[in-house]
Amino acid sequence: MIDVVALGEVLIDFAPVSTDADGYPTVAAHPGGAPCNFLAALTKYGAKTAFIGKIGQDSFGALLHHTLDGLGIDIRGLVSDKSVFTTLAFVTLDASGDRSFAFARKPGADTCLRAEEVDRSLIDEARVFHFGTLSLTDEPSRSATKEVVRYARSQGKLVTFDPNWRPPLWHSEAEAKEQILWGLAHADVVKISDEEVAFLWGCTPEEGAQRVLDCGVKLVFVTCGADGCLFRNGIAQGRADSLHGITVKDTTGAGDIFGGSVVWKLLQTGKAPEALTELELTEAARFACTAAGLSTTRYGGITSVPARGEVEALLK
Repeated sequence: MIDVVALGEVLIDFAPVSTDADGYPTVAAHPGGAPCNFLAALTKYGAKTAFIGKIGQDSFGALLHHTLDGLGIDIRGLVSDKSVFTTLAFVTLDASGDRSFAFARKPGADTCLRAEEVDRSLIDEARVFHFGTLSLTDEPSRSATKEVVRYARSQGKLVTFDPNWRPPLWHSEAEAKEQILWGLAHADVVKISDEEVAFLWGCTPEEGAQRVLDCGVKLVFVTCGADGCLFRNGIAQGRADSLHGITVKDTTGAGDIFGGSVVWKLLQTGKAPEALTELELTEAARFACTAAGLSTTRYGGITSVPARGEVEALLK
C-alpha cells in the first residue's frame, strides 16, 4: 500500500554559493521540485510514497533517479525521455535567504509527460494523490495532470494540492489564475501561501482560507512565512507559529516540506480532513511549521528535510 503518490516536476536547483567581482555566481546543484520535496518529507517521517514524472536521459536525470530511489520513493512512475532535457532551476537568494527562480524549461522534461505514460496502478495503490500547478503550465503535462486528477477522484482518493505559483513559468497571470482555480476545485486538502491568496483574490490570509473552502476544499492551510500559518475546515480554525530564533540560509522547498509534514500528521489521525478538530490541526500545523523552519537552516529542498526526532525535540 502506498500512502501518497505525487505527480509533477523533479529538477535540479542551482543555488548560489558565492559571487565574483563581476556579479556572476558560483552555484551548487541540489535535487528538487515541489512534489519531490513534499514526498521527501513524507518518506523521511515513515510514509510509503511514489512519484510520477519525467526526466531526460542525461546526467542530471540519472542523478535525480538515483536520489529518489535512494530516499525510498517508489520510482516506477518516473519516465526517462531522450528527446528532452531534465528541467533546471536557477535560484537566487536575497539577504534574508528568501529565494526567486529562473528556469531552463523551454521545454523541460517535466512538461512533456503524456497521459498514456502515467502508471495508474500507483494511484490505485495509494491513499492520497498530490499535485501542483507546475505540471499545469504547459502541454502535454497539463492534460495529463487533469486526466490523472480526475481518475484519482473517481477512485475515491484523497487529493491534495499546492498552487506553488511561479510567475516566470506562466504565459499570463490570467492563465495562472484559471489553472490554480481548477486545482482548488478538484482538491480535498490545500496548502496555499499568503502571497498566492493575495494573487488570486487580493485579500487577507483569513479571508483567503474561507475562499479556498468555498471552492469545495475540505481543509486548508495558509502559510505566512515568518508569521507561521493558519488553518481552517468546516468545524475548526486556528493558527500555529513559525520557528523563531534560527538563522535562515535558504527557503527553497520550505513550503513543500511544510505540506509533506502536515499531510504526514493528518494521515496519522486516520480521520477525514473535514472531521479534524482544532487540537488535532494545531498539532499538525506546529509540527509542519517546525519542520519547515528547520529546513531553512540548510541548503536545498529534498536534502534539507530535518529528522523527525529533531522536530519533535524542539516541539517538546
